[in-house]
This record gives sequence, structure tokens and C-alpha cells, in this order.
Amino acid sequence: MAGTRRQRAAGPLFVAPFLTLFLLLFLAPLGYAAYLSLFQSRLIGGTVFVGLDNYTQALGDPQLLHGVGRVTLFFVIQVPVMLLLALLFALALDSGLLRLARVIRLGIFVPYAVPSVVAALMWGYLYGPDFGPFAQLSRKLDLPAPHFLSDGWMLGSLANIVTWEFVGYNMIILYAALRTIPQELYEAAAVDGAGAWRIAWSVKLPALRPALLLTLLFSVIGSFQLFNEPNLLMKIAPDVISSSYTANLYAYSLAFTGQQVNYAATVSFLIGLVIVIASYAVLLTANRSGRRTA
Repeated sequence: MAGTRRQRAAGPLFVAPFLTLFLLLFLAPLGYAAYLSLFQSRLIGGTVFVGLDNYTQALGDPQLLHGVGRVTLFFVIQVPVMLLLALLFALALDSGLLRLARVIRLGIFVPYAVPSVVAALMWGYLYGPDFGPFAQLSRKLDLPAPHFLSDGWMLGSLANIVTWEFVGYNMIILYAALRTIPQELYEAAAVDGAGAWRIAWSVKLPALRPALLLTLLFSVIGSFQLFNEPNLLMKIAPDVISSSYTANLYAYSLAFTGQQVNYAATVSFLIGLVIVIASYAVLLTANRSGRRTA
């Protein structure tokens, strides 16, 4: 009896450290931000309770709407390319046909180990219209220098940086999922006469469905939280990247540059709501397509 009681008490004790940190580092700041979003600081009257007025203002804020639209376009363009490359690399490594597979796997993953700040600075130098290697090579060939930091190219340039950073991360997730597929499935497919391409299409891809969904959800969250790369490139392309270029950058600028803490909290909550809605839409679409193919 006493042993049973100890076992019942052990569970909450093991979970207690996580719950404590979750409460202090996530729920408490979230609740405080929700509280701040219900107030406004005014020159006359000080901080006053305004209810949902900040949210009404934010829903009609053109800077926020443009920022959300820009990261949505970024997500639509960048994520499919990144996940496709990660999938191709994972399948190639799992095929066993590549020489020096460990070296190749490490080489693909290494960019993820580079901090995003360093990656943005490095690519900012490469994109540079004056001293960047692409511009110098173009001048030597008497060709016009590519305008990677211009308004028309900037979103693609940011997508290239993020893709370079995270292809290896997603590749590792997909590759690990491939390694868990039972070898018997491959042997059965080979006995039925399936070749390498048929096995990849009919065995590997269906087995990768949960891992692909996981990487897609991570990509949704990461895309709408895009911050480091545009924040650093803004220093070298201030005419193209404004303080509201992305929604997350806009919330940061409101809080730490404009000192509009209450409105920044409101914008942050709305960004979180957009991420929740987008993630739910991805899950719902994936579940429906899964039921059709089942």
C-alpha cells in the first residue's frame, strides 16, 4: 500500500520542475502581456483601461496587415522549396548510394549550427552591391551587378538565407524518420518487383507523412516569427526594409523603439493568433488529405 502511494506521488514530483518553469516562463509572461494589451498610455490621464480598443486599432493597422501579408507570401514561396530540398537530401542519404554519406550529411546540417545573426551578416556581405563577391564578379565580366537587396529581390534574398539555414535541420528530422521504417517493407516491395523510385514513392513517402507534417508546422511558426534576418539586413538596406517589414519586427519596433508597450503586446497577441489559425489550417488540411488517401 505504501509503495503504491509513493508511486502515485512520484509522478507529480517528476512533472513539477517542468510545470514550474512553464508557469513562470510562459504562462505568467503571456498573462502579463494580455493584461498590458488592455491598456493605453496617454499624455493626459496616464495609463487607462481601454478594453479591446487596441485590438480594433491593430486589425485596421495597414503596417501590421502588410507585414502579415508579406510573411504569408514568404511562407508560400520559401517553405515548399526548403522542405522539398530537405526531402530530396534525406532520400538520397537513405538510399545508400552516396559516397561519403556522413560527410555530406554533416555538410548539409552545418548551416543550421551557424547562429542566424551570423548567417544574416554573412549573406548580407555576399549580397552587398559594392564589395560583395557577386557584385565584384559581375563588374569583372562587364555585367550589371545583381540587386539582391532591392525591393523586388529582398523577399527572395531572405528566403534564400532561411532556406540555407534550415534545410539541414529539416533533413535530419526526415532522415531520422526514414531510418525507423522496418527493413521488411523494403524487402517485400523488392520481392513484388518495385524499383528504387517505386519504393521511395509508395513506401518511404507515406511513412514520412508524420515527419513532414511536423516540419511543416515548425515552418509555419518560424515563418510568421521571421525577425533576425530582416532586422539585420535593415541596417544595410534601410530604404527597402522598414520597421514594419514583418509582423514580428513591427511588434519589436513598437515596444523598444516607439515605447508603445501596450500596443506592442496587442500586436504580439494577434501574431500568435495568426500562427494558431495557420497551424490549425495545416493540420486540418493534412488530416483531410490523409483520410482521402487511406
